[in-house]
Amino acid sequence: MPEAKHILVFRFSAMGDVAMTVPVIKAVLSQNPELEITFVSRPDFEGFFKNIPRLNYFAADLILGYKGFTGVLKLFRTLKKMSNFDAVADLHDNLRSKILRKMFRVSGVPYVYIDKGRDEKKLLTRFPNKVLKPLKLTTERYADVFRGLGLQIELQHQLKKNRQPLTGDIIKLTGDKANSWIGIAPFAKHKGKIYPLERTEEVIKQLDNKNVKLFLFGGSLLEEEICLQWEQKYPAATSLVRRLTIEQELSLISNLDVMMSMDSAGMHLASLEGVPVVSVWGATHHYAGFLGYGQSENNIIADDIECRPCSVYGNRPCFRKDYACLYNIEPETIVAKLSEFIN
Repeated sequence: MPEAKHILVFRFSAMGDVAMTVPVIKAVLSQNPELEITFVSRPDFEGFFKNIPRLNYFAADLILGYKGFTGVLKLFRTLKKMSNFDAVADLHDNLRSKILRKMFRVSGVPYVYIDKGRDEKKLLTRFPNKVLKPLKLTTERYADVFRGLGLQIELQHQLKKNRQPLTGDIIKLTGDKANSWIGIAPFAKHKGKIYPLERTEEVIKQLDNKNVKLFLFGGSLLEEEICLQWEQKYPAATSLVRRLTIEQELSLISNLDVMMSMDSAGMHLASLEGVPVVSVWGATHHYAGFLGYGQSENNIIADDIECRPCSVYGNRPCFRKDYACLYNIEPETIVAKLSEFIN
């Protein structure tokens, strides 16, 4: 592999997976000061990569501008005109990224792609006779791609507090910080990752009796409706759903004392800002490598039911039909762990 000076990087989704690339990209650039990176992902995620030296972000709208195979071809041609890239780092390894990297290879640009450890993860999630052992962290899998390109990179896996000043428009929503701030990110893409909402509400109810302020995170219209209902019922709670940009959310998160999150994007956004996370795990398991960067295993809340994990991503229906891995977790357990971070 010739020495790379400008690397083209792909990671298109999901939000949490893209967020996990950020500490790796920062480490690569800081430890290889001659290097430049162009990172290609969705427009919604550009805010994760602000103010990173020698990082160019290419926002690819995969729904409108670059949809389907013709969109992939258009994206390749657009990127090819931008620069003479020395190498491609594929951090996704999906159909779109495979096509793109092979197009670049035909044009003389070498590539390295992520080893997702699919066979190991099948053993981890099978039942019975699962092989329950820690697998390589996803962030290290990302780093291995750059190592495969001949670059030096060492990850510290430590939280680094990055508290940002809050702008006036955020303070209008939050008020000044006069007590402990707790973030609650109760949603995920798949049911197997979501702590039952009635139990999440019980967590909010119990915290409402403490001297804290709660900020509720989500994204969809349904999540907005749920969080607004909680906001109306519990004085300590404020819904942030669809009220802030991603940059504003990150600024607010940086001022939290702790975040409660599922195995989902909320955990990874808090990790970017150096905020500890009390993470709640159901059908998935941190052994698959998706624990937030720098987060402590001591702050994981999960049940040890023998069929868990049954899924890497939480997308498999529960074969027991009862999601016991989630219902076995008592709200009081979560509240007690969060209370450790309350001043």
